[in-house]
Amino acid sequence: MSARLVIAAAVLATSLAAHAGRNCEAAAPSAQNVQSALELAERTASALDASGAQVVVLARAGQNLAEWGLRWSHLGWAYREGQGDAARWRVVHKLNQCGSARGDLYRQGLGEFFMDDLVRFEAAYAVPTPAVQAALLPVLRSNARVDQLHEPAYSMVAYPWSQTYQQSNQWAIETLAMAREPAAGNRQRAQAWLQFQGYEPTTLRISPAKRLGARMTAAHIAFDDHPDVKRYSSRIETVTVDSVFTWLERSGLAGPVQVLR
Repeated sequence: MSARLVIAAAVLATSLAAHAGRNCEAAAPSAQNVQSALELAERTASALDASGAQVVVLARAGQNLAEWGLRWSHLGWAYREGQGDAARWRVVHKLNQCGSARGDLYRQGLGEFFMDDLVRFEAAYAVPTPAVQAALLPVLRSNARVDQLHEPAYSMVAYPWSQTYQQSNQWAIETLAMAREPAAGNRQRAQAWLQFQGYEPTTLRISPAKRLGARMTAAHIAFDDHPDVKRYSSRIETVTVDSVFTWLERSGLAGPVQVLR
């Protein structure tokens, strides 16, 4: 097993260990939140079973990003493991280590995936085309393959076309590129494939004062990988769930987004 891939063993331990780009709180989740997360996981499992898919891109609302016009904060690749009544959905995704400058990969069940102090107990998923699913499935089942393009150096606003840092959603689409294009065996080539396929990141308008404050107080936020001309004009481009969903459907790589409440 890769040293970077963490196999989560307990819901409580996972909920306190890592989050998608925000500080961890030293408190156990409330009983109500645990119940809501498990109910959402059950609804999600039923919907994914009914979809007939083997792989989907799955998102959650772990932060309120309304200020930026965004609905979803974090995504991962969910895949079906096993056959018949024994089949279960697993999620491979990248999480930031409690506001540190590091991220790691996790393989979790749906209950664990939603056990993240969500701002809304909603989920969204999109079903990739059969060809995309067929390319992704063996990759997602392999610890070595999912780790191949993983970069531990983490920034929540990592520039999509740089290899200095890597945030959670960025790892997901770079791994898609690697699965679909055999020549995309490193991050630079994976990013070139994404550009060729028409992926467009979200542009956030972040003032110099906000950038300075964030950089001084949050280890998991950095801006030095962004081109000067964009950074100095307060245009911060990064990979968001909303932009990934839009691109997957526009490019024909996946169907429309389905929302579960």
